[in-house]
Amino acid sequence: MKILIIEDEVKTIQSIKQGLEEHQWEVDVAYDGTMGFELATRSAYALIISDIILPGMNGLVLCRKLREANVATPILMLTALGTTDDKIVGLDAGADDYLVKPFEFRELMARVRALTRRNTGMAQTANLLKIADLELDPDAKKVVRAGKEIALTAKEFQLLEYFLRHQGRVISKVELAERLWDLTFDTGTNIIEVYINFLRKKIDKDFEPKLLHTQIGMGYVLKLLS
Repeated sequence: MKILIIEDEVKTIQSIKQGLEEHQWEVDVAYDGTMGFELATRSAYALIISDIILPGMNGLVLCRKLREANVATPILMLTALGTTDDKIVGLDAGADDYLVKPFEFRELMARVRALTRRNTGMAQTANLLKIADLELDPDAKKVVRAGKEIALTAKEFQLLEYFLRHQGRVISKVELAERLWDLTFDTGTNIIEVYINFLRKKIDKDFEPKLLHTQIGMGYVLKLLS
């Protein structure tokens, strides 16, 4: 199990690397965004930890390019910018979580455990989650619709799994923000709509029947319409 750190501050790298290795993780390091992109697309990692301010290619551009390249590895962003808007920018770029500097190492490890749990096995049923011709395997982290495998990012997978475990129930934006993003929902934020659209394009756009529906003023529901 390997983690990629993309960071240009030597002290930060040394601190994180040493701590992760003490927890039995193997660690690769990139000192700029360009090198980070090359490593992330060339090797398999359980997690990518990336600063936002980087030489060569900043962390937000790096994150977008990795998602465009269908790299679904969970990404934890590190930054000194800690407002809700800053967090949303990072999440919109395709990051799965966000940690503000300075931070305690035990908090970093809690995020690492949460984000890598999908690779190390979650304490959940091994049975497939299904609706119509859409199947999600929680253990293999695989999604298939009509026999075609669909590549999802970590957050998209988490979102779809939540809908499948609550199919037929209307789920509000507030619930999604709190359960999946650990955010207090802000009516001026479009992060939920952004990820719903990402997910729809992958699981519904090229398939029939449509499964993910909007209930105006209430939220979203995954179900087969009769």
